[in-house]
Amino acid sequence: MLKIVVCHSNDPDSLSAVQEVILQSKNSLQGNLPQAGILFAAIDFEHTLILQNIHQAFPGIELIGGTTDGEISSLLEFQQDSITLMLFCSDEVEIRAGVGYQVSQNPILATKEAVEQAKAKSTTTPQLCLTHPESLTTSGVSILDGLKMALGEKFPIFGGLAADQSAYQNTYQFFQAEVLTDAVPVLLFSGKVLFSHGVASGWLPIGKTSKVTKVDKNIVYEIDGKPALEFYRYYLGELPPSIENPVAVFTHDETNFYLRAPIAYDEQTGSVTFFADIPAQASIQMAEAGKQDILAASQTSFMTAFNNYPGKEPAGVLFFSCVARRQILGTQTQQEYLNTKNLINKTLPACGFYSNGEIAPLESTGQTQFHNETFVTLILGTH
Repeated sequence: MLKIVVCHSNDPDSLSAVQEVILQSKNSLQGNLPQAGILFAAIDFEHTLILQNIHQAFPGIELIGGTTDGEISSLLEFQQDSITLMLFCSDEVEIRAGVGYQVSQNPILATKEAVEQAKAKSTTTPQLCLTHPESLTTSGVSILDGLKMALGEKFPIFGGLAADQSAYQNTYQFFQAEVLTDAVPVLLFSGKVLFSHGVASGWLPIGKTSKVTKVDKNIVYEIDGKPALEFYRYYLGELPPSIENPVAVFTHDETNFYLRAPIAYDEQTGSVTFFADIPAQASIQMAEAGKQDILAASQTSFMTAFNNYPGKEPAGVLFFSCVARRQILGTQTQQEYLNTKNLINKTLPACGFYSNGEIAPLESTGQTQFHNETFVTLILGTH
């Protein structure tokens, strides 16, 4: 059995909001005790107060989470100033939390500490990792690389980076009753957990394939031996590189790709800075999408996950979408979740948030990748 409960409040007062969420939780739990939870919250709440109240209501709960660029749930759908909590109850699945501090100082050590702390509390082999790490102090790719070193190259890792409603100043991560910055909290799922996922963006590669020939992490200096800005000028003319036109970065098989969104450029050096690292010698293409393509991707992501679910009765679903998608979609953002809601006969308990980067494997058996501008669906259950 895996019972998943979702609660959501858009009350602007922190105490009222968490009291509402706890009341919803207890009504939905029907006497079950939650083993673990994940909390997504807007940046302006009193997060310490919220976490303390949750731990008073559910002593010993294994809890992670963090701040967002918008919250999603099956109760209130898309909100931007709210808190939403997903709780997990199970007698077949063991869920344990861990955290690594000062991840910008040493991503490999911090992620190893987080994983080892969670593993030390587990009695069976982990099957799945959820994470909600820092996004501004260090590279999301370096955090993911550390998690893959700690868990295994093909271990399934899902989540999104903490956000702060596009202020890009300071994000917070949650671990138990702690409010942190520069941290990487994880939840490890062990035992008889079943899961499936879907990844879609709506963007499609166009034009010829090019090679990244000079790069320093997320700053691309040359593409095909020429200034990176020339690559964009070829497709966009004098229009500046923008999130509407990310690049598709191909993995080793040259068919699957993840996106990298540009955030700045330098006329003097001809460089383009992206939201996340791009490997040297990576094969890339320009990518384009219309709003309807972007919206349709949430349906594709959900149905891929739903059709691949290995059991018969999923217990709940998590969504991780991107701040850039929200910025492009504007008032249509709420449609992302609504597009998934009516695809099956019943509403699954759903929770999610808008992030500064998404984490998921491109394929069910492939390596986990770090994404920009992508909609990730994760379905969980035991039957």
